[in-house]
Amino acid sequence: MNFPLTRRAALALGAALCTGLGSVPAAWAQSPGNPPMRVILPVGPGSGVDTIVRAAQTALSKALNQPVVIENLPGAGGITGTSALVKAAPDGNTIAVISNNHAVNPSVFKKLPYDSLNDLTPISVVGGSPFLLVVNPKLVPAKTAKELQAFLKVKPEEHNYASSGNGTIIHLAGEMVIDAMEVEVRHVPYKGMGPMLTDIMAGQLEMGVASVASVQGQLKSGALRAIGVLGKSRIASLPDLPTFAEQGFPEVDVMGWFAVVAPAKLPPAQVKRLHEAVVAAFNDLEVMAAMAKQDNVIKPSTPEAARQFLKSEQERYAKIVVKANVKLD
Repeated sequence: MNFPLTRRAALALGAALCTGLGSVPAAWAQSPGNPPMRVILPVGPGSGVDTIVRAAQTALSKALNQPVVIENLPGAGGITGTSALVKAAPDGNTIAVISNNHAVNPSVFKKLPYDSLNDLTPISVVGGSPFLLVVNPKLVPAKTAKELQAFLKVKPEEHNYASSGNGTIIHLAGEMVIDAMEVEVRHVPYKGMGPMLTDIMAGQLEMGVASVASVQGQLKSGALRAIGVLGKSRIASLPDLPTFAEQGFPEVDVMGWFAVVAPAKLPPAQVKRLHEAVVAAFNDLEVMAAMAKQDNVIKPSTPEAARQFLKSEQERYAKIVVKANVKLD
């Protein structure tokens, strides 16, 4: 699949349902022939992928004709959740939604508890979401990338930016901005997008990279201000917000993607069933409207194309990690 991160893409399927089948039709919950589909999200609530998948939960349940139980398992840049996925039985009742971090991790961790390519079955690279650099407007007066650069060059030892975790795509995207601006800014890692954004809005930190879907409400309320789009193209919901490339920083070019995967050795019949369900769910009219509202680009790939894409992304990020000199604490 030709799904370049620089044009589409940074990185789960429904809300974290503490009650399991609580929001699922009773007939499904009671049917022994329709066990629940376990959907693992290696990210915390409030992240871009989490927001995307929440919008598709009902449609996916209908397409699968079985209830969907969501598990947010954040931690270690997605390793915690992915480890749970690879340990699951390949029976077609467990999937996960991974993002850019999955392709980054082999380059930033000395050892992973799984093989990122061979210990899973790709189902589809579903689509992507643009990233923004956002700031706390009370702490950062800058409204453009050049103004931000000038602000950060004053007392550099006092400035900071947050990420959703060491070595994550959000971390790398932030480093890309800092490197392009040639400034020194302290990195503060968090365990997930939600906590990161909460502390930026609370004034604990100055700025961070986030998906559009995860900050739309905060941008409208004025709790956060967007400085620029990290990808090559402007986005529909913020037509007046220029890209970093437009503002004089062409090196800043990254977006997020998300993909559905299952445990390794999944039978071909189950791969086909899951792929068809994912495609149907994201072709649902209500889901399509929600994706457009979140500025997401949806173009489900085949399982074969997804496998090739994951391999190429892993190779691409290996080069970026070396250039950015990313080191884990």
